[in-house]
Amino acid sequence: MLTHLDAQGRANMVDVTDKAVTSREAVAQAVVRMRAETLDMIVNGDHPKGDVFAVARIAGIQAAKKTSDLIPLCHPLMLTSVKVELSAQGTDAVLIIARCKLSGQTGVEMEALTAASVAALTIYDMCKAVDRGMTIENVRVLEKLGGKSGHFQADAS
Repeated sequence: MLTHLDAQGRANMVDVTDKAVTSREAVAQAVVRMRAETLDMIVNGDHPKGDVFAVARIAGIQAAKKTSDLIPLCHPLMLTSVKVELSAQGTDAVLIIARCKLSGQTGVEMEALTAASVAALTIYDMCKAVDRGMTIENVRVLEKLGGKSGHFQADAS
């Protein structure tokens, strides 16, 4: 059932007034593929714009806090924790893992997805002058805990 549609099929914000406040957490990922030379520049700290991972981490955290401004039917949430981890994967990719937590009446999957996505976009923005062929891929929820629907864990891929 699509909960963002009313009986007439019109979009609306889901009413969470009667939902219990529970501890909720979501983990999402994004992968940025690039040339090996670009990854080397990032990892070695040789990028002319500075610390790419630090800037992407801050961008992801800020994005999670602004999710309801970007996604029309998302509830504004009082996040209690946002963590964005970036790491080199092999010779040609950066793996971004975003984890969001709160005690509330609705889940934080969209915040985790937004954090991972914006961190990936920030990497692209900072590195596009040296590597316009970068791709952002495999943006997905890895895990969700809490709430009525319980625990979800994505299949490995």
